Amino acid sequence: MSFQTHDVIIIGGSFAGLSAAMGLGRALRNVLIIDNQLPCNRQTPHSHNFLTQDGEPPLLILAKARQQVLAYSTIDWKIGTAVQAHKSENGFEIVLQSGETYGAKKLLFATGIKDNLETFKGLSACWGISVIHCPYCHGFEVKNTPTAVIGNGDEGFEYVKMISNWTKELTLCTNGPSTLSPEQRLKLAKNGIQMIEGEIDEFVHQNGQIEHLLLKNQEKLPVQAVYYRPSFVQHTDLPAQLGCELTPQGYIQVNEMLQTSQPGILAAGDNTSPFRSVANAVAKGSMAAAVLNRELIEESF
Repeated sequence: MSFQTHDVIIIGGSFAGLSAAMGLGRALRNVLIIDNQLPCNRQTPHSHNFLTQDGEPPLLILAKARQQVLAYSTIDWKIGTAVQAHKSENGFEIVLQSGETYGAKKLLFATGIKDNLETFKGLSACWGISVIHCPYCHGFEVKNTPTAVIGNGDEGFEYVKMISNWTKELTLCTNGPSTLSPEQRLKLAKNGIQMIEGEIDEFVHQNGQIEHLLLKNQEKLPVQAVYYRPSFVQHTDLPAQLGCELTPQGYIQVNEMLQTSQPGILAAGDNTSPFRSVANAVAKGSMAAAVLNRELIEESF
């Protein structure tokens, strides 16, 4: 089968992918970005903690970024979903759902992660709006408001301790019997943080703005914001198809140069790290571009 080949195929055209593409375009590399237009923050009304873009809607930042990236003549953009990946004589082959096949010497996975938003009724509608995961991205906007943190055990304790920096009107919801230690419970009480062990039934909201948590015992907890870290899976199994190792937490395993366990394949952004932010994704994408370009130079020089 004849198909177009590239220096690098980037799978995922959100912040990490576009950042990498810009760096590679400026290095005169022939790049194809494959994107299915489902960025994880597509529902988030405003992006924060990113210089020059504080408070801008993330989809607007992406649109501007895409326009700037595609101004480089060696960068192509393809809307589609990559469903198969193979190693080939010259590098890699990627097959889209449409059946189209593309080749590249190198691959970058900038595919993000897929959050499990089916745990509670109403969660999906509130995600990124009033149910958030990162105080650095969104905490300032809900500072000093009645807030719930969902978590249990050491992880829940550390999470609510961090959020106490942004608000003192704080409740830890363990969503079932607490597994906190007696010492941790005392520390919560000392800091004026209440704990509720009842199971959560629903996030009651208006257009994504949470009004209260409804517990299964019909109690209501009025809150204006909820911090929650949902479980997740990789957005794609292509790295696994190619033999890339995952961490015990489910992230793509990379070294400090963002290289996976498979030569010629890098990964950047939310799929590699719990540090989920636009700024981090852009930084990692830029670094990935430099590493990929260096690999290509080393192999051809």
